[in-house]
Amino acid sequence: MEEKHILLAHGSGGQLTRELIEKVIVEPFRNPILSLLQDSAIFSREGLKFAFTTDSFVVKPIFFPGGDIGRLAICGTVNDLAMSGAVPLYLSSSLILEEGFPLGDLEKILDSMRQAAEEAEITVITGDTKVVEKESADGIFINTAGIGLIKNDVEISPFQIRVGDKIIVSGYIGDHGMAVLSEREGLSFRTGLKSDCAPLNKLVAKMLQVSKKIHCLRDPTRGGLAAVLNELSRQSGPGMIIEEEKVPLREEVKAASEILGIDPFQVANEGILVAIVDSQEAEKIVAAIRETPWGKAAEIIGEVIPYPEGMVLLKTGVGGTRILDMPAGEILPRIC
Repeated sequence: MEEKHILLAHGSGGQLTRELIEKVIVEPFRNPILSLLQDSAIFSREGLKFAFTTDSFVVKPIFFPGGDIGRLAICGTVNDLAMSGAVPLYLSSSLILEEGFPLGDLEKILDSMRQAAEEAEITVITGDTKVVEKESADGIFINTAGIGLIKNDVEISPFQIRVGDKIIVSGYIGDHGMAVLSEREGLSFRTGLKSDCAPLNKLVAKMLQVSKKIHCLRDPTRGGLAAVLNELSRQSGPGMIIEEEKVPLREEVKAASEILGIDPFQVANEGILVAIVDSQEAEKIVAAIRETPWGKAAEIIGEVIPYPEGMVLLKTGVGGTRILDMPAGEILPRIC
């Protein structure tokens, strides 16, 4: 770590985030489960396999098109569990409230959390509440933790990725990040861009019904598709290549990205997943995803390749190839 102080970019989900986690945060607690650095910790007890995860949400603004910080908190934690192949069971919810925060807004957020939990068929069973002085917490921060059960025949992790596997995206990229940014900056789009925030546990269950040859799942939140693919490539070893024209991208997101000078591949998502699956099963899995409300725009966007190791390549729409690198700094702060 060259920096001596925490930067906003350390929360981007990109290279600096990875360095902070690996070189500073993990060290005091290093153990075999934590060292895998997956979105959920996987462990077994008495013949049962569990997934456990925790997450914190600091989005600004707290209300945005398609959702709010409450829906985001439930969906984000449910999705981290689902990406390990777990059936989410229970959640905790902890609130940090700033003095003066409107009670009516808190009630709206809690109702949004209730609706999202019902949608995911998960129960909030414990929590905590703290109040801090005015101008100490930007209104409200939420921390959630969740636990889920994994069937013993399900083995989903970056270490299952193999050369030749196909890479699937379940829907349009960039919707969440651009919806939040548009609300924050007062931008407007005629078609009404909305966050894709949604619980994906039922989508994953549908995928597992049709195939157990799903090697890895990940929800591309902070740092977007670029960060996730680079993380998975570095963890698993082989390289990856995707085709730009096959990646689902709305015209509104594309236009806003061009106006703001932002790469849509680095924009956060909250309602899609990346699946890396056996090549022989890919078409069947995509068909199953498209049958659900959360995956109508699913596409096979690329594959796992032997070289270059640990790198992601992008075939551009004009026929060239470039490196799709890990985001280096903070593109969109306070997005989830």
